[in-house]
Amino acid sequence: MAVKTIWPISHSCGHHDDRDLSARPADRRAGFAEWLATQPCTACWKAAQTDSEQDKAAWLAAKRAEEQAESEAWSQQYRMPPLDGTDRAVAWAVRCRHQLLAAAFADQVLEGETTETQWEEIEETARTVTRAGWWIDQRASEPGDLYELLQAATESDRPTENPY
Repeated sequence: MAVKTIWPISHSCGHHDDRDLSARPADRRAGFAEWLATQPCTACWKAAQTDSEQDKAAWLAAKRAEEQAESEAWSQQYRMPPLDGTDRAVAWAVRCRHQLLAAAFADQVLEGETTETQWEEIEETARTVTRAGWWIDQRASEPGDLYELLQAATESDRPTENPY
């Protein structure tokens, strides 16, 4: 007699299903059927995944809104100028600028040897960079590189377009 291919499964969610296990080798069907019984059915599993993705999306949206509000408040407190770019790029760049300058302050002033006066000069230079794309491009930069990056961004003799 052949090993059965259709197995009745009572899933952990309480649903019952007849599963065709003919794609599995005969000697692995019973073990797989036992494992399936410990899992929710496909419909319940998909529903749980959708709920999880919606929860994650809602959490991420709330986190981004919180970061945005904090970054905008910081920008006002430290008199940072508005950035130029699309609405989406500006919102992202405001967060990037805040994170990079805050990390650089902690690295260079609080933990390093940069004085408050030197930091104010760095801050003034940062205020002159208003292109949102520049701040987005620097988001993964090391805090210690900020001064050099700002100097490169504000050089007046840089070509305005790529010569190549």
